[in-house]
Amino acid sequence: MNARKKAIQGFLPVRETLAALHPRLVTLGERHDAAPRFPADALALLAQAGLHLRYAPEAAGGQAFSDARAENLDLMDALRAVGRADLSLGRLFEGHVNALKLLDWYGSSAQQAQLAENLARGLFYGVWATEPPPGVLIVQDAGIEKLEGAKAFATGAGGLGFAVITARPAEGRRRLVIVPADHADRTDLSGWRVRGMRATGSGTYDVSGLVVTDGNSLGHPGDYDREPRFTAGAWRFTAVQLGGIEALLAETRAAMSEAARGDPLQRVRFADAVVATRTAGLWVREAALRAADDHDDAIAFARLTRGVVERAGLDVMELAARITGTRSAFDGQRIDKITRDLSLYLRQAGPDYARDQAAIAWLDHDAWGEGDLLW
Repeated sequence: MNARKKAIQGFLPVRETLAALHPRLVTLGERHDAAPRFPADALALLAQAGLHLRYAPEAAGGQAFSDARAENLDLMDALRAVGRADLSLGRLFEGHVNALKLLDWYGSSAQQAQLAENLARGLFYGVWATEPPPGVLIVQDAGIEKLEGAKAFATGAGGLGFAVITARPAEGRRRLVIVPADHADRTDLSGWRVRGMRATGSGTYDVSGLVVTDGNSLGHPGDYDREPRFTAGAWRFTAVQLGGIEALLAETRAAMSEAARGDPLQRVRFADAVVATRTAGLWVREAALRAADDHDDAIAFARLTRGVVERAGLDVMELAARITGTRSAFDGQRIDKITRDLSLYLRQAGPDYARDQAAIAWLDHDAWGEGDLLW
Protein backbone atom coordinates (compact mmCIF):
# COMPACT_ATOMS: atom_id res chain seq x y z
CA MET A 1 0.00 0.00 0.00
CA ASN A 2 1.48 3.37 -0.98
CA ALA A 3 1.87 6.22 1.53
CA ARG A 4 -1.12 8.14 0.19
CA LYS A 5 -3.53 5.21 0.49
CA LYS A 6 -2.19 4.38 3.92
CA ALA A 7 -2.67 7.97 5.08
CA ILE A 8 -6.20 8.20 3.72
CA GLN A 9 -7.40 4.78 4.89
CA GLY A 10 -5.58 4.55 8.20
CA PHE A 11 -5.03 8.22 8.98
CA LEU A 12 -1.50 8.31 10.34
CA PRO A 13 -0.99 10.36 13.52
CA VAL A 14 -1.32 14.00 12.53
CA ARG A 15 1.86 15.15 14.27
CA GLU A 16 3.90 12.46 12.51
CA THR A 17 2.32 13.28 9.17
CA LEU A 18 2.94 17.01 9.36
CA ALA A 19 6.42 16.66 10.85
CA ALA A 20 7.40 14.75 7.71
CA LEU A 21 5.87 17.44 5.49
CA HIS A 22 7.22 20.42 7.44
CA PRO A 23 10.52 21.10 5.60
CA ARG A 24 8.86 20.96 2.19
CA LEU A 25 5.94 23.16 3.29
CA VAL A 26 8.36 25.75 4.68
CA THR A 27 10.28 25.88 1.39
CA LEU A 28 7.11 26.13 -0.66
CA GLY A 29 5.75 28.81 1.65
CA GLU A 30 8.79 30.99 1.02
CA ARG A 31 8.36 30.61 -2.75
CA HIS A 32 4.64 31.38 -2.67
CA ASP A 33 5.25 34.47 -0.56
CA ALA A 34 8.00 35.77 -2.84
CA ALA A 35 5.96 35.37 -6.04
CA PRO A 36 3.28 35.76 -4.61
CA ARG A 37 1.05 32.97 -5.85
CA PHE A 38 -1.66 30.60 -4.68
CA PRO A 39 -0.04 27.59 -2.89
CA ALA A 40 -1.60 24.89 -5.05
CA ASP A 41 1.40 22.56 -4.71
CA ALA A 42 1.45 22.90 -0.90
CA LEU A 43 -2.27 22.11 -0.73
CA ALA A 44 -1.61 19.12 -2.98
CA LEU A 45 0.91 17.82 -0.43
CA LEU A 46 -1.73 18.09 2.31
CA ALA A 47 -4.18 16.22 0.10
CA GLN A 48 -1.66 13.49 -0.70
CA ALA A 49 -1.31 12.92 3.04
CA GLY A 50 -5.09 12.71 3.45
CA LEU A 51 -5.24 15.87 5.56
CA HIS A 52 -7.84 17.50 3.33
CA LEU A 53 -10.40 14.83 4.26
CA ARG A 54 -9.28 13.90 7.77
CA TYR A 55 -11.84 16.27 9.35
CA ALA A 56 -14.61 15.71 6.80
CA PRO A 57 -17.91 14.07 7.78
CA GLU A 58 -17.51 10.33 8.21
CA ALA A 59 -20.00 9.87 5.37
CA ALA A 60 -17.56 11.74 3.12
CA GLY A 61 -14.55 9.67 4.17
CA GLY A 62 -13.42 11.58 7.25
CA GLN A 63 -11.70 10.13 10.29
CA ALA A 64 -13.93 8.51 12.91
CA PHE A 65 -12.92 10.13 16.20
CA SER A 66 -13.95 8.76 19.60
CA ASP A 67 -15.64 12.06 20.51
CA ALA A 68 -15.66 15.78 19.75
CA ARG A 69 -12.89 16.46 22.25
CA ALA A 70 -10.55 13.98 20.58
CA GLU A 71 -11.34 15.50 17.20
CA ASN A 72 -10.69 19.07 18.33
CA LEU A 73 -7.39 18.20 20.00
CA ASP A 74 -6.28 16.36 16.86
CA LEU A 75 -7.40 19.31 14.73
CA MET A 76 -5.58 21.74 17.00
CA ASP A 77 -2.34 19.84 16.37
CA ALA A 78 -2.97 19.96 12.62
CA LEU A 79 -3.77 23.66 12.52
CA ARG A 80 -0.76 24.54 14.67
CA ALA A 81 1.57 22.44 12.56
CA VAL A 82 0.39 23.81 9.23
CA GLY A 83 0.53 27.37 10.60
CA ARG A 84 4.02 26.69 11.93
CA ALA A 85 5.16 25.83 8.40
CA ASP A 86 3.35 28.65 6.57
CA LEU A 87 0.63 30.94 7.90
CA SER A 88 -0.87 31.58 4.45
CA LEU A 89 -1.28 27.84 3.96
CA GLY A 90 -2.64 27.58 7.51
CA ARG A 91 -5.30 30.18 6.78
CA LEU A 92 -6.41 28.27 3.69
CA PHE A 93 -6.44 24.96 5.55
CA GLU A 94 -8.43 26.48 8.41
CA GLY A 95 -11.02 27.81 5.95
CA HIS A 96 -11.25 24.35 4.39
CA VAL A 97 -11.83 22.76 7.79
CA ASN A 98 -14.51 25.34 8.59
CA ALA A 99 -16.32 24.39 5.38
CA LEU A 100 -16.07 20.71 6.28
CA LYS A 101 -17.65 21.41 9.67
CA LEU A 102 -20.55 23.29 8.06
CA LEU A 103 -21.12 20.41 5.64
CA ASP A 104 -20.95 17.95 8.53
CA TRP A 105 -23.47 19.86 10.64
CA TYR A 106 -25.88 21.01 7.94
CA GLY A 107 -25.16 19.08 4.75
CA SER A 108 -27.66 16.66 3.25
CA SER A 109 -26.63 13.10 2.40
CA ALA A 110 -26.44 14.11 -1.26
CA GLN A 111 -24.21 17.09 -0.46
CA GLN A 112 -21.92 14.95 1.67
CA ALA A 113 -21.70 12.40 -1.15
CA GLN A 114 -20.74 15.20 -3.54
CA LEU A 115 -18.19 16.40 -0.99
CA ALA A 116 -16.64 12.92 -0.95
CA GLU A 117 -16.28 13.02 -4.75
CA ASN A 118 -14.69 16.47 -4.66
CA LEU A 119 -12.28 15.51 -1.90
CA ALA A 120 -11.29 12.42 -3.86
CA ARG A 121 -10.26 14.83 -6.61
CA GLY A 122 -8.06 16.69 -4.13
CA LEU A 123 -10.21 19.82 -4.07
CA PHE A 124 -10.27 22.29 -1.20
CA TYR A 125 -13.10 24.45 0.13
CA GLY A 126 -13.30 27.86 1.77
CA VAL A 127 -15.82 29.90 3.77
CA TRP A 128 -16.49 33.48 2.65
CA ALA A 129 -18.68 35.74 4.78
CA THR A 130 -17.13 39.20 4.36
CA GLU A 131 -18.58 41.42 1.64
CA PRO A 132 -18.70 45.02 0.45
CA PRO A 133 -22.12 46.75 0.77
CA PRO A 134 -24.84 45.85 0.00
CA GLY A 135 -23.51 42.31 0.30
CA VAL A 136 -24.44 39.15 -1.57
CA LEU A 137 -28.19 38.96 -2.08
CA ILE A 138 -30.52 36.18 -3.16
CA VAL A 139 -32.82 37.65 -5.78
CA GLN A 140 -35.73 36.27 -7.78
CA ASP A 141 -35.30 36.11 -11.55
CA ALA A 142 -38.31 34.64 -13.41
CA GLY A 143 -39.06 32.38 -10.45
CA ILE A 144 -35.43 31.27 -10.11
CA GLU A 145 -33.25 32.21 -7.14
CA LYS A 146 -29.93 33.76 -8.13
CA LEU A 147 -27.01 35.36 -6.32
CA GLU A 148 -26.14 39.01 -6.81
CA GLY A 149 -23.00 40.68 -5.45
CA ALA A 150 -19.44 39.82 -4.49
CA LYS A 151 -17.41 38.60 -1.55
CA ALA A 152 -14.41 40.56 -0.26
CA PHE A 153 -11.33 39.15 1.51
CA ALA A 154 -12.27 35.86 -0.13
CA THR A 155 -9.33 33.70 0.88
CA GLY A 156 -8.28 31.42 -1.95
CA ALA A 157 -10.42 33.17 -4.57
CA GLY A 158 -9.74 31.62 -7.95
CA GLY A 159 -7.65 28.80 -6.50
CA LEU A 160 -10.02 26.76 -4.32
CA GLY A 161 -12.49 24.29 -5.72
CA PHE A 162 -15.56 25.53 -3.86
CA ALA A 163 -16.58 28.02 -1.19
CA VAL A 164 -19.45 28.09 1.28
CA ILE A 165 -20.72 31.67 1.25
CA THR A 166 -23.32 33.65 3.15
CA ALA A 167 -26.13 35.30 1.19
CA ARG A 168 -29.11 37.34 2.31
CA PRO A 169 -32.63 36.78 0.95
CA ALA A 170 -35.20 39.57 0.63
CA GLU A 171 -36.64 38.47 3.96
CA GLY A 172 -35.31 36.41 6.83
CA ARG A 173 -31.89 35.41 8.07
CA ARG A 174 -28.87 34.90 5.88
CA ARG A 175 -28.37 31.54 4.21
CA LEU A 176 -25.43 29.37 3.16
CA VAL A 177 -24.76 28.55 -0.49
CA ILE A 178 -22.02 26.36 -1.98
CA VAL A 179 -20.46 28.00 -5.04
CA PRO A 180 -17.56 27.20 -7.39
CA ALA A 181 -14.52 29.21 -6.30
CA ASP A 182 -12.17 28.69 -9.24
CA HIS A 183 -13.63 30.94 -11.95
CA ALA A 184 -10.89 33.29 -13.14
CA ASP A 185 -13.39 35.69 -14.68
CA ARG A 186 -15.08 36.14 -11.29
CA THR A 187 -11.81 36.67 -9.40
CA ASP A 188 -10.13 40.02 -8.78
CA LEU A 189 -6.89 39.92 -6.79
CA SER A 190 -5.74 43.41 -7.77
CA GLY A 191 -6.63 44.85 -4.36
CA TRP A 192 -4.74 42.20 -2.36
CA ARG A 193 -1.52 44.24 -2.08
CA VAL A 194 -0.28 43.38 1.39
CA ARG A 195 3.01 42.77 3.21
CA GLY A 196 1.91 39.53 4.83
CA MET A 197 -0.32 36.53 4.05
CA ARG A 198 0.23 37.31 0.38
CA ALA A 199 -0.19 33.75 -0.89
CA THR A 200 -3.75 33.48 0.43
CA GLY A 201 -5.01 35.49 -2.55
CA SER A 202 -7.76 37.04 -0.44
CA GLY A 203 -9.32 39.12 -3.18
CA THR A 204 -12.82 39.80 -4.44
CA TYR A 205 -15.03 37.12 -5.97
CA ASP A 206 -18.18 37.99 -7.91
CA VAL A 207 -20.98 35.45 -7.52
CA SER A 208 -23.61 37.35 -9.54
CA GLY A 209 -25.80 35.16 -11.68
CA LEU A 210 -25.05 31.87 -9.93
CA VAL A 211 -28.27 29.92 -9.38
CA VAL A 212 -29.35 28.82 -5.90
CA THR A 213 -30.82 25.30 -5.90
CA ASP A 214 -31.68 22.61 -3.40
CA GLY A 215 -28.36 21.03 -4.33
CA ASN A 216 -26.16 23.96 -3.36
CA SER A 217 -28.30 25.58 -0.63
CA LEU A 218 -26.75 24.40 2.65
CA GLY A 219 -28.82 23.95 5.79
CA HIS A 220 -31.50 26.38 6.92
CA PRO A 221 -31.60 30.18 7.25
CA GLY A 222 -29.56 31.29 10.26
CA ASP A 223 -27.45 28.12 10.50
CA TYR A 224 -24.18 29.96 9.90
CA ASP A 225 -24.82 32.24 12.88
CA ARG A 226 -25.92 29.42 15.18
CA GLU A 227 -24.30 29.67 18.61
CA PRO A 228 -22.12 28.58 20.26
CA ARG A 229 -20.66 27.15 17.05
CA PHE A 230 -20.25 30.50 15.31
CA THR A 231 -18.28 32.37 17.97
CA ALA A 232 -16.69 29.44 19.79
CA GLY A 233 -15.30 28.23 16.46
CA ALA A 234 -12.84 31.14 16.55
CA TRP A 235 -10.49 28.81 18.42
CA ARG A 236 -9.56 27.28 15.04
CA PHE A 237 -7.96 30.41 13.61
CA THR A 238 -6.22 31.10 16.91
CA ALA A 239 -4.65 27.63 16.61
CA VAL A 240 -3.15 28.59 13.24
CA GLN A 241 -1.89 31.87 14.69
CA LEU A 242 -0.42 29.93 17.61
CA GLY A 243 1.53 27.83 15.12
CA GLY A 244 3.00 30.98 13.62
CA ILE A 245 4.01 32.26 17.06
CA GLU A 246 5.63 28.90 17.86
CA ALA A 247 7.54 29.05 14.57
CA LEU A 248 8.77 32.55 15.37
CA LEU A 249 9.94 31.44 18.81
CA ALA A 250 11.83 28.48 17.31
CA GLU A 251 13.44 30.64 14.63
CA THR A 252 14.48 33.20 17.25
CA ARG A 253 16.16 30.51 19.33
CA ALA A 254 17.98 29.18 16.27
CA ALA A 255 19.16 32.69 15.37
CA MET A 256 20.62 33.46 18.80
CA SER A 257 24.39 33.72 18.70
CA GLU A 258 26.62 32.40 21.47
CA ALA A 259 27.02 35.96 22.66
CA ALA A 260 23.25 36.39 22.85
CA ARG A 261 22.88 33.10 24.70
CA GLY A 262 25.49 34.29 27.18
CA ASP A 263 23.72 37.60 27.78
CA PRO A 264 21.34 37.48 30.79
CA LEU A 265 19.17 40.24 29.31
CA GLN A 266 18.71 38.34 26.05
CA ARG A 267 17.94 35.15 27.97
CA VAL A 268 15.24 36.98 29.93
CA ARG A 269 13.71 38.19 26.68
CA PHE A 270 13.76 34.66 25.33
CA ALA A 271 12.14 33.37 28.53
CA ASP A 272 9.39 35.98 28.18
CA ALA A 273 8.78 34.79 24.60
CA VAL A 274 8.52 31.19 25.79
CA VAL A 275 6.00 32.14 28.48
CA ALA A 276 3.89 34.16 26.03
CA THR A 277 3.86 31.32 23.48
CA ARG A 278 3.05 28.57 25.94
CA THR A 279 0.39 30.66 27.65
CA ALA A 280 -1.34 31.15 24.31
CA GLY A 281 -1.16 27.41 23.73
CA LEU A 282 -2.91 26.65 27.03
CA TRP A 283 -5.74 29.06 26.20
CA VAL A 284 -6.21 27.71 22.67
CA ARG A 285 -6.32 24.13 23.95
CA GLU A 286 -8.93 25.00 26.58
CA ALA A 287 -10.98 26.94 24.01
CA ALA A 288 -10.92 23.91 21.72
CA LEU A 289 -12.19 21.66 24.51
CA ARG A 290 -14.93 24.14 25.51
CA ALA A 291 -16.07 24.30 21.87
CA ALA A 292 -16.15 20.51 21.65
CA ASP A 293 -18.37 20.35 24.72
CA ASP A 294 -20.71 23.12 23.52
CA HIS A 295 -19.94 24.52 26.96
CA ASP A 296 -22.06 27.38 28.27
CA ASP A 297 -18.92 29.52 28.48
CA ALA A 298 -17.35 28.39 25.20
CA ILE A 299 -18.14 31.75 23.60
CA ALA A 300 -16.66 33.85 26.40
CA PHE A 301 -13.59 31.65 26.47
CA ALA A 302 -13.03 31.87 22.72
CA ARG A 303 -13.39 35.63 22.82
CA LEU A 304 -10.73 36.02 25.49
CA THR A 305 -8.52 33.47 23.73
CA ARG A 306 -8.45 35.71 20.67
CA GLY A 307 -6.98 38.51 22.79
CA VAL A 308 -4.52 36.24 24.59
CA VAL A 309 -3.15 34.92 21.29
CA GLU A 310 -2.99 38.41 19.78
CA ARG A 311 -1.06 39.72 22.79
CA ALA A 312 1.30 36.74 22.67
CA GLY A 313 1.94 37.30 18.98
CA LEU A 314 2.65 40.99 19.40
CA ASP A 315 4.96 40.32 22.35
CA VAL A 316 6.92 37.55 20.64
CA MET A 317 7.33 39.64 17.47
CA GLU A 318 8.81 42.48 19.51
CA LEU A 319 11.01 40.19 21.58
CA ALA A 320 12.24 38.38 18.46
CA ALA A 321 13.23 41.70 16.90
CA ARG A 322 15.06 42.80 20.05
CA ILE A 323 16.89 39.48 20.35
CA THR A 324 17.92 39.12 16.69
CA GLY A 325 18.29 42.80 15.80
CA THR A 326 18.37 43.95 12.17
CA ARG A 327 18.49 40.35 10.98
CA SER A 328 14.78 40.13 11.72
CA ALA A 329 13.99 42.71 9.03
CA PHE A 330 16.01 41.34 6.11
CA ASP A 331 14.08 40.17 3.08
CA GLY A 332 14.37 36.40 2.69
CA GLN A 333 14.79 35.75 6.40
CA ARG A 334 12.17 33.40 7.79
CA ILE A 335 11.78 35.59 10.88
CA ASP A 336 10.77 38.46 8.60
CA LYS A 337 8.21 36.36 6.72
CA ILE A 338 6.58 35.02 9.89
CA THR A 339 6.46 38.53 11.37
CA ARG A 340 4.86 39.99 8.25
CA ASP A 341 2.29 37.19 8.14
CA LEU A 342 1.45 37.41 11.84
CA SER A 343 1.15 41.20 11.70
CA LEU A 344 -1.72 40.84 9.24
CA TYR A 345 -3.28 37.60 10.47
CA LEU A 346 -3.64 38.89 14.02
CA ARG A 347 -5.87 41.70 12.74
CA GLN A 348 -9.19 39.95 13.30
CA ALA A 349 -12.46 41.89 13.29
CA GLY A 350 -13.84 43.50 16.46
CA PRO A 351 -11.10 42.68 19.02
CA ASP A 352 -12.28 45.27 21.53
CA TYR A 353 -15.90 44.13 21.28
CA ALA A 354 -14.88 40.49 21.74
CA ARG A 355 -12.86 41.29 24.85
CA ASP A 356 -15.61 43.49 26.28
CA GLN A 357 -18.25 40.80 25.82
CA ALA A 358 -15.97 38.26 27.46
CA ALA A 359 -15.44 40.62 30.38
CA ILE A 360 -19.21 40.90 30.85
CA ALA A 361 -19.41 37.11 31.15
CA TRP A 362 -16.56 37.02 33.69
CA LEU A 363 -18.12 39.81 35.74
CA ASP A 364 -21.24 37.69 35.99
CA HIS A 365 -19.44 34.51 37.04
CA ASP A 366 -16.03 32.85 36.88
CA ALA A 367 -16.07 31.28 33.43
CA TRP A 368 -12.78 29.45 33.90
CA GLY A 369 -14.47 26.19 34.88
CA GLU A 370 -16.19 24.18 37.56
CA GLY A 371 -14.05 22.93 40.41
CA ASP A 372 -11.72 25.93 40.43
CA LEU A 373 -14.00 28.93 40.77
CA LEU A 374 -12.79 32.20 42.28
CA TRP A 375 -16.25 33.74 42.62
